[in-house]
This record gives sequence, C-alpha cells and structure tokens, in this order.
Amino acid sequence: MNKTSSAPDTPPAAPLRLLSLDTLRGFDMLFIMGFAGLVVSICQLWPGTFSDWLIAQMGHARWDGFFHHDTIFPLFLFIAGISFPFSLAKQRSKGFSDGHIRAKIIRRGLTLVLLGMVYNGLLKFNLDSIRIPSVLGRIGLAWMFAALIYMHCRVRTRIAVAVVLLTAYTLVLQFVPAPDAPDAGPLTYAGNIVGYVDRTLIPSHILHPGKFDPEGILSTLPAIVTALLGMFTGAFVRREEPRLTGSRKALYMAAGAIALLVAALIWNQWQPINKSLWNGAFVCAAGAYSLGMFALFYYLIDVRQWRRWTFFFKVIGVNSITIYLGQRIINFSYTSKFLFGGIADKLPPELGDIILGIGYIACCWLMLWFFDRQKVYLKV
Repeated sequence: MNKTSSAPDTPPAAPLRLLSLDTLRGFDMLFIMGFAGLVVSICQLWPGTFSDWLIAQMGHARWDGFFHHDTIFPLFLFIAGISFPFSLAKQRSKGFSDGHIRAKIIRRGLTLVLLGMVYNGLLKFNLDSIRIPSVLGRIGLAWMFAALIYMHCRVRTRIAVAVVLLTAYTLVLQFVPAPDAPDAGPLTYAGNIVGYVDRTLIPSHILHPGKFDPEGILSTLPAIVTALLGMFTGAFVRREEPRLTGSRKALYMAAGAIALLVAALIWNQWQPINKSLWNGAFVCAAGAYSLGMFALFYYLIDVRQWRRWTFFFKVIGVNSITIYLGQRIINFSYTSKFLFGGIADKLPPELGDIILGIGYIACCWLMLWFFDRQKVYLKV
C-alpha cells in the first residue's frame, strides 16, 4: 500500500463504507457473544476490589446507574445511525426516488420488529405469552423514525426535533407519575409513567417479567434521539472541506463526546442515569461513550490506516444480527463443550470455565468467518 505524508490524515472522500464502523460494531457485539462471561470467569481467579468492579461492569444496572454493559445496546443503535447518511447518499446517487427510499426505511424498521418477536419466541406460536417489545424492535423503530426525520428535515429542524423529544420526555418523566402508584415517586420502578403506559396498552402477561418493559412504548422516543446522534455524526464525517481533515474530525468528535459527558453528569444530578427509562441523562452518557469510541476507531482505522488488527472484529461486525439471532437458535455452549470439554474437565473448575468461554467465542466467530468467506450476510 503506497502512502504519502498526507495519507494518514486524509481518508477517502465520502467513503461508501467505513471499516471503523464494522470494527466498532464487532467490538460491541463481542461482549454479548460470550466475552462478558469470559471476563467474569477470569476475574473470579483473582477476587478483589478491582475484579468485583469489573464483574459489575459486565452486567446491567438494576435501576439507576451506568455500567459498561449498558452501553452495548445504545452503541449499536448509534452505529446504525452513523451508517444512514452514507446509505441515503448512495441510494440517491443511484437515482432512487424518495418514495422508494422511504418504503425501504419502513420495511427495514418493521422487519427488525418482526425479528425481535422471533427472538422472543414467535415461532412457538404461543401468542398469549410472547413478549412484543424487544431489543431489535427498539432498534428498528427508533432507527426508522430517526431516518425519516433525517431524510425529510433540514439540519436545524433535526436538532430541534431531538431537543423537543428529549425535553418533553424528561418533563413527562419528572412530573407525571404512574396513576396506579402515585405515591411511589415518578422516577422509581413502581411509580414511573413509562411502565404505566406499557401496562395500560400492552397486556401485562406479555411484558418483560416484572410488568415493566425496558424496551416499551414511551421510552422509544428518547431512543430516537440516540439514533439521531449517530446520524448527526455520520453527516459530519461525510462533510468534505479542505480544512476539515480526518484528524480534525476525530478531534471534534472527541470534544463532542466530552460535551455529552458533561451534560450527562449535570443531568444526572436531576434525573439519575437510567437505561431502563432511557432518560436524558442516559442518552447523553451513552452518546458520550458511543461518540468517543467511534472517534477513536475512526482515527486509528480510517485516518491512520492501522487496519491489520481489525479483521477479528470486522468478521463479527458485518454479520452482527446473524450472531445476535444465532445465539438464540444454535446451542454454541454445547458445541464448545463437545470440542473443549475434555480439556476443561482436566483443569480446576475456574480454569475450565475460562476454556469453555474461549471455546464459545471461537465457535461463534468461526461460524461468522465461514459466512464472511462465502459472502453470506443477513441484511435487513
């Protein structure tokens, strides 16, 4: 690969696909492809304060709070947002009409909702107990509405819509308690309006266990803002200005991440960061993490062109929905135990768990690698 002195600082103009996006998506998905469990198993070898902290990061906050595992979902949605300005520009360059693009957006959003229901057991045909909200459903709806807003609104209007959505949602959370538990407090598990809306509009027996659904109806509104933040980022990266080099783009995105972090810390004083409610503080905190991580990956991969290390993550990133659904359908634990159980049984239980954890990741990755070699991708 020929390089000039300016090459590391000037990525190709308006690339159709950023390797940093596929790599970051793969890094994100790795944690739910067994890596979080592997980290827990390793930490248990050396119990202590740091290990306890790291183990906690591999799980979700029970209510208020912000752990690393809370970043996985919004980062995926943020990345989907980044991709859309590139996709929109590509489709328009091919002469597709807005009606065609709009239909494709809606079809993709509803397909993700359907796949989310499949993940929750739709194919068992037990419609009396299937959970309708889902992670994929939240991604589909939030991305769909954000894409339609991005497509049909100018920059100032997009920003105004994001601000209004987040402000209105924040005020409703703060000042409208659940009518069926008015004394519990509007920001508590029992007293928030988000859970009440779901209990009212969705039969309680098909909600998430506990009669509060973290992917419910009302909290989809702030998730639209998360997707819009990704789209703002994608539009910024696509900008072609002589003085706006790749390094400066990465620097400005890092500065934006710091600004979002400050906003999250301030917001947290009023409404604690809460993923289940997807409140404004969480949108800012998750946005800070997502934007900061993308700035880092973009700088290293697309600006500096340090790409040799990306292959492992890219294989996961280009087939992320495949592995998300695949783990629900295929028993990779059984495969890992079949291949590595003999070695694991010869070791102490703690080391055996690590071997099986590594085997689980290896089985998932090898399937994705095979699909990648055959150019087989699940695209929605």
